[in-house]
Amino acid sequence: MSQNWSPIISSEELLQLKNSAEVILVDARAGLNVEQNYKNEHLKDARYVDLNRDLATPDCNPANGGRHPLPSLEKFSEVLSKLGITPKNHVIIYDDKNGSNAASRFWWMLKAVGHEKVQVLNGGFQTAIKTGFPVSSETESFDIAEKYPVTDWQLPLANSKEVDQARNNPENIVIDVRDKNRFDGLTEPLDLIAGHIPGAVNVPFSENLDENGFYISAEKLAKKYTQILGNVKPENVIIHCGSGVTACHTLLAMDYAGIPIPQLYVGSWSEWSRNNLPMATKQ
Repeated sequence: MSQNWSPIISSEELLQLKNSAEVILVDARAGLNVEQNYKNEHLKDARYVDLNRDLATPDCNPANGGRHPLPSLEKFSEVLSKLGITPKNHVIIYDDKNGSNAASRFWWMLKAVGHEKVQVLNGGFQTAIKTGFPVSSETESFDIAEKYPVTDWQLPLANSKEVDQARNNPENIVIDVRDKNRFDGLTEPLDLIAGHIPGAVNVPFSENLDENGFYISAEKLAKKYTQILGNVKPENVIIHCGSGVTACHTLLAMDYAGIPIPQLYVGSWSEWSRNNLPMATKQ
């Protein structure tokens, strides 16, 4: 975790910053009719980012990178420029699924290109409204920024071959953050096969949250993940989900807890399950 920048911000803190020229607020809600929902109502001054169009490579074969593979660095640079984001901006991101929709994915991507001042709104869209943050249905106008300088993904990534090598290695741990029913193969709403990567352990991302949908304290998260990792070094940990989106929720939680950000397997179950790799499925 950055010494100066917590990866999460409260709605009260956001409210205090609403007139700051340095802050860029980004709406990262995802799902059906989401862009129309944004047009109908969003936090005032928020700019919209689309998970499928801006934070992934659209119309791809899920067998090659999963359902939400990372876009090229060139494309991501263009996305940031179109949003008016420069390396100096303080970017605050929200969604309406406790950070698991796409807010944490965008947070990870910004961190991965070296952006320091980026936070996810704890509690998201609904909490900001309850706190009194103004909403709008107006079209937000802002200037496009100069090309955002990116060179590489600076946070660790893992591919399916590396996951296959790690899943039975006692010096590694592979964590699947999907809910238990999906991990156990009892249900699969998005991919072709239900189940999980053999050797992976299930730590649902929802366990990062309290009963009200807020991240639990950094101290509790640190204790939780220190126990889960045991003697495994953070650099030997691989986090995945269905398509590399909600996995970022746990990466953010670990960063908040002060644990070095582990590897992200972007392809996740959506890629793994389409490549004739070992699978644990419900018998």
